Amino acid sequence: MKLNFLQERILAVVAHPDDAELLCAGTLARAHHEGATVGICVLCQGDKGQPEPPIEKLAEVRRQEMQTAAKLLGADLFFGENPDGALFDSLEQRRNLTEIMRQFSPTLVLAHSQTDYHADHRAASAITEAATWFSASTGNQTQSSALNQPPVLWWMDTVNMTQFEPHLYIDISEYVSTKLDMLNCHQSQLQRGKDSSFSPLQDLMLQQCRVRGTQSGVPSAEAFQCHIAWKRCSAW
Repeated sequence: MKLNFLQERILAVVAHPDDAELLCAGTLARAHHEGATVGICVLCQGDKGQPEPPIEKLAEVRRQEMQTAAKLLGADLFFGENPDGALFDSLEQRRNLTEIMRQFSPTLVLAHSQTDYHADHRAASAITEAATWFSASTGNQTQSSALNQPPVLWWMDTVNMTQFEPHLYIDISEYVSTKLDMLNCHQSQLQRGKDSSFSPLQDLMLQQCRVRGTQSGVPSAEAFQCHIAWKRCSAW
């Protein structure tokens, strides 16, 4: 099956700055090249991911890093402004993300897997699942009008590929360099590469791309699952 993202509007909803780079930036880059409009919504500030020595006003630094990375894609960028570790599925969070979705009007949303290891990732997953549905519900009112229909929802791969059985792979062999360029914008996190409790991000990202590529018969790929409710997924 040959996928083409022409005229799609794709929104990646992630917990932290640099999550998109690790899990879906190759797909976003390919989609942008094929004529899609892409956006990234970052729900947390990234304020707890301190390198050594610590960075003053880390949340501001990570916001600037994310802005620089998003510019490489020409991506619209949205921020949720939640402190790391304080993201929970709530009516307020659902309403905020619903409004962002109505502003961007996505046809496809990429979200964290519900089985991801990180609590912020799992919370982002639950919030995103609800917001995709509420975005087209006229009974759930926000400042913007409801969408005509809910976007398709894909779960992104998990970090280290644990507890994730892909439904489809996106060939990103031509866009790995873009993933690397975007990841290199996050110098505050790359500085943590010598921390024994933190995996070197470039190595982690490249290894995951190669493994998913091997599984799908291409040099590099990103893996996704289709949300069971979105029957349109079989047509991609």
